[in-house]
Amino acid sequence: MKTVVDFLKSAGTYFLATAEGDQPRVRPFGTVNIFEDKVYIQTGKVKNVSKQIHANPKVEICACVETEWLRITAELVEDDRREPRQAMLDAYPALQHMYSADDGNTEVFYLKDAVAVFSSFGTEPRVVNFG
Repeated sequence: MKTVVDFLKSAGTYFLATAEGDQPRVRPFGTVNIFEDKVYIQTGKVKNVSKQIHANPKVEICACVETEWLRITAELVEDDRREPRQAMLDAYPALQHMYSADDGNTEVFYLKDAVAVFSSFGTEPRVVNFG
């Protein structure tokens, strides 16, 4: 699990894919944090991505660092407690001018039943299961 988070942080930006009806939607994300032995991401409730996740929590994440890439398949589960929201904002202080743990907009999700596959050209894929 830590290997996955370290890779995503090293990438800086990863891409989150959701579904809106029968249309895939992909957008850049940058937040990832471990809290209580779970991997979390963060968004705002007012965003379309939030509505898409609530309608269908199955997502995929993709990131690339040099010649290695990572694909994660998971289900996102909202954690509506203040503590994981604050932990995310503590990990990303730059977000604190846009979000706060008590603003009614900040939303965090943890990855459940995640399968992460590390790949690169010429090597066998490496699989990490967590959540």
